[in-house]
Amino acid sequence: MLSGALGCGKTMLTRVYIQKLPREHFDIALITNPSPEPLEFLYEVLYQFNIANGSKNKTQCLRLLNDNMYENMKENVETLLIVGEAQLLSEMTFEEIRLLLNFQLDHLFLITVILVGQPELGDKIKGMEQLDQRIAVKYHLPPFNLKKTTNYIFFRLKKAASKENVFSPDAIKRIYAIPKGVPRKINNL
Repeated sequence: MLSGALGCGKTMLTRVYIQKLPREHFDIALITNPSPEPLEFLYEVLYQFNIANGSKNKTQCLRLLNDNMYENMKENVETLLIVGEAQLLSEMTFEEIRLLLNFQLDHLFLITVILVGQPELGDKIKGMEQLDQRIAVKYHLPPFNLKKTTNYIFFRLKKAASKENVFSPDAIKRIYAIPKGVPRKINNL
C-alpha cells in the first residue's frame, strides 16, 4: 500500500514503477479511477488485464480472472493489479480485493495487489483487519523537507537544461515554505 497527500508523486511513482518492470515477466493492470461498486470493479479488472468478458455474473468474472492468473503462473509471469485512488473504494469492494488475495497455491500467491491512495486510505484499511493483515508493505509518501526540496529544484533545473542554480538560498527556502514541500505545488510555483 502506498499512500500520500495530493501532489506528493504517487501517480508518477506508480507509472515509473510500471515502466521499469519487464513486460515479459509481469501482466499488469492499472486501475486509475476505480468504481466503488464490487461487480463494476471486477469488470474493470478484467478489462485492464485484457480478459474478454461477456458475463454479467460475478462467479464467471472470478473464474476468468483465476484462469488468467493460473496461466500467467504457468508461464512464469506475475499478475500485478495496481489500484489508484483506492481511498474511494467501498468497504464491499475492499472485501472483493481481499478475496482476490485468496487466489493462491500452497506455495505461491497468484496475484499481487498494490493499493495507492490519499492518507485516508491507511485509516480505511486499519478498519478492515482481515485486509490489513494481508498487506505486507505499507509506505506513506511524505512531502519533501527543505533538503529534498533543494535537491528537487536542482534536478528540475538540470532537466530544463540550466547550467547553474538561478535561485538564492532565501528563494529556495520560500519555494519550500509556500507549498510546504509538496512536489506538484513546487512545480506550479
